Amino acid sequence: MFKHEKQLLCNVEVERANPYYAALLQEQLGGANGELKAALQYMSQSFRIKDQEIKDLFLDIAAEELGHLEIISQTIMLLNGHDVDATSTQSGQIQSHVLFGLNPGLVNSSGYSWTGDYVSVTGDLCADLLSNIASEQRAKVVYEYLYRQIDDKKVKQTIDFLLNREEAHNAMFRKAFNKIQESGSNKDFGTTPDAKMYLDLSSPSPSNNKFSNIDVNHPSFN
Repeated sequence: MFKHEKQLLCNVEVERANPYYAALLQEQLGGANGELKAALQYMSQSFRIKDQEIKDLFLDIAAEELGHLEIISQTIMLLNGHDVDATSTQSGQIQSHVLFGLNPGLVNSSGYSWTGDYVSVTGDLCADLLSNIASEQRAKVVYEYLYRQIDDKKVKQTIDFLLNREEAHNAMFRKAFNKIQESGSNKDFGTTPDAKMYLDLSSPSPSNNKFSNIDVNHPSFN
């Protein structure tokens, strides 16, 4: 069960309307690395998790990602301004002005609709956690790109908050992975000498290639 609290996780303001940047920010609403994808991915993955602590972690982060979606939507709404004006609409803003009436839509920055294909669920906790760690890292990178492309200090504060929350989620998922890394697909497969073989297929290659002598059982590798 979910309960909507009428309070955002952080204060959302903009210094001025900026429809062009609003279109860019749509990437984190309806894009492949956006907040909706994250929320539904973690929630979907949680259903088969037997470890209650990790199950709660997935659902707690999923719920927070829905809160992030609300933050992004509010920011986009403020950036779009308050007047629909198709005559001055530039390329990339057509969706917001012509189809959505300035309402944030479930599309990415190019106007393509969000799709469930973005969501990765395998039923294997090791695989799903590694996928989530990568998802949080990619989301962080997108926020970093967005941060560099705006000079609105209030918008940058919002993005900075979201960026740091992605880092927090990344750390939580990594901690969970350390707890279960000897289970599931990591236990069932990858245990023969073939799993420890480095194929040096780059010629010429450095004679001191540090990857060719990796001991996968060494603590630093884990």
